Amino acid sequence: MQLFWVDSNGHQRRYASIPINQEYEQHTFVGHIWLLTDDQKRHFGIYEAHLHNPLVVVEGEPLETGTEEPDGKTAEPETVQSPNGQWIALINQDNIWLRNQDGKEFQLSHDGNQDNGYSQDSIYWSLDSKKLAAIRRRKAEEHLVHIIESSPSGQTQPKLHTFNYLKPGDCIEHQQPRLFDIGSSTSVPIEPNLFSNPWRINHLHWAEDSSEFFFLYNQRGHQIQRIVAVDANSGKVESVVEEKSDTFIDYSQKTYLNWLDDSHELIWMSEHNGWNHLYLYDVQKRQLKHQITDGKWIVRKVEYVDEERRKICFQASGIYPEQDPYYIHYCQVNLDGSNLVFLTEGDGTHTIQWSPDRQFLVDTWSRVDQPPVHELRRAEDGKLLCKLAEADWNELLQSGWQIPQRFLAKGRDGETNIYGVIWRPTNFDRRREYPVIEHIYAGPHGAFVPKSFHVHYGQQEIAELGFIVVQIDGMGTNWRSKKFHDFCWRNLKDAGFPDRIAWLRAAAIEHPEMDLNRVGIYGGSAGGQNALSGLLHHGDFYKVGVADCGCHDNRMDKIWWNEAWMGWPVSSHYEDNSNVTHAEKLQGKLLLIVGELDRNVDPASTMQVVNALIKADKDFDLLVIPGAGHGAAGALYGQRRQKDFFVRHLLYQEPRWLEQ
Repeated sequence: MQLFWVDSNGHQRRYASIPINQEYEQHTFVGHIWLLTDDQKRHFGIYEAHLHNPLVVVEGEPLETGTEEPDGKTAEPETVQSPNGQWIALINQDNIWLRNQDGKEFQLSHDGNQDNGYSQDSIYWSLDSKKLAAIRRRKAEEHLVHIIESSPSGQTQPKLHTFNYLKPGDCIEHQQPRLFDIGSSTSVPIEPNLFSNPWRINHLHWAEDSSEFFFLYNQRGHQIQRIVAVDANSGKVESVVEEKSDTFIDYSQKTYLNWLDDSHELIWMSEHNGWNHLYLYDVQKRQLKHQITDGKWIVRKVEYVDEERRKICFQASGIYPEQDPYYIHYCQVNLDGSNLVFLTEGDGTHTIQWSPDRQFLVDTWSRVDQPPVHELRRAEDGKLLCKLAEADWNELLQSGWQIPQRFLAKGRDGETNIYGVIWRPTNFDRRREYPVIEHIYAGPHGAFVPKSFHVHYGQQEIAELGFIVVQIDGMGTNWRSKKFHDFCWRNLKDAGFPDRIAWLRAAAIEHPEMDLNRVGIYGGSAGGQNALSGLLHHGDFYKVGVADCGCHDNRMDKIWWNEAWMGWPVSSHYEDNSNVTHAEKLQGKLLLIVGELDRNVDPASTMQVVNALIKADKDFDLLVIPGAGHGAAGALYGQRRQKDFFVRHLLYQEPRWLEQ
């Protein structure tokens, strides 16, 4: 989907390209008008921004042929009109049919069926209305997961829940691009050699002259991604852009393409030089024109492209070497790579709000140890015009609130900077020693240490019990260099632990109140997998762990997330990364928590760890919460049990001792 802001003169300004099944957040002023279209410029909706109704949901699912209207009559199937208005394409019994202006219908495709057919959202007309491209989809196999609700409301007997949930290695939906000539009502065979094993085929786009169309091909295993061009007359294919990686392409977080049809160019995002940057391609010549952004920093997100002025506004991290490289800043640059301008400056992470005419911006920035600062800046060059306001935190400090401390140390290689945050209790006494608890989440799709200012952090709640709590982003997490990220490749059990332990030891040298003889760790989901992995592989360092709803064996978890980092096909490296495989190595005290109705991570993943621990004759605690879903430890009872576990085994006191 393409998102446009419609200004007061009716002019459309493109702000974003939103992939199917993805969410996108866009700042807006109340009363602004927004237009949603697809790549063929078909309108999907016009939205006026309101204060109390900010969510827009675009339903892309086609209506089923033969559904009934409220009066009982058969409803018309969903249709796609040709750009010249002379044809309507519709789906009938999984095939594409055409209806002319006289209302006569005829069948265009003949190879669709219930298991391998077409849908309305897969139809793409050429701009001259003489060709039609479509995606035929062969259904994925079902992988049914069964979970039991032990104590359902309104009945005594348990209830069985069954749902489809693909896991790594399963047979996935197969997508095949198809091309049809409207004049002859025939299909044009497309050479299949450049897209034989798709994880996904999407972003289909027709050239302005209708001579060819393009699509993005992501090969299963995520090591090849390419833009494929298809000749509209011959069906011959060419590669316009091709990415290859010996590890993985971070398609879920770093795919960006923007077609500049008037100039026959394509803006493309890539990490091929080791840092995430933007590139400009000549579509007709099938070659790179030049790199738009460059340096030992990364592009986080494209905000908008001004085609008329040939400028790009984007989010970046690492542009100021002296600052934390995770901080988000805003920049703009010409499409030829010249005149790179930093629109934000303050030593913190930033968000901006544009004036309606985009001539000015309000820059709000903060850190965990710096309350928000609001600045007015000029959009053309980022010049600071004035400071609008800065939050006053004097009363907060007078209340005894402890400022979270940013801490930097070298990682496992002795060279790479590793960043984290330290939380202390309100009644902190520097003369005492405190057990240390790490909150861990090492999912490779992101970076997770807080960067902006908040009055309340969940970590602080645990610190108040008499702990020092830390959070760290080790190697293998996202939004640094490609080399930094690649540590996760087929290696999720690593979870950055060598960096985390090095960071903690450096912090304890500088802050001797941190007692590294009493170190705990907790996390949920991927963090649950990490927390248990810490006890299994680094039990000499981590003494107590709480693992909530962990994806303890990546073969048991959702297909997209695990194949993204562990690869395909499924091989022995999956087994080697499984906590089940290494259960016999458990040291220390372990509490496993799981919700019996978890639909995000199969609860059997936790129970298989339980089985392996029992077979290894290991002592551990297990909490199964009836009726709870993913993140059961976040419920009040789960939170209390987690805190009690740390109090009992790191403070050596019985929980709730203050109440006695």
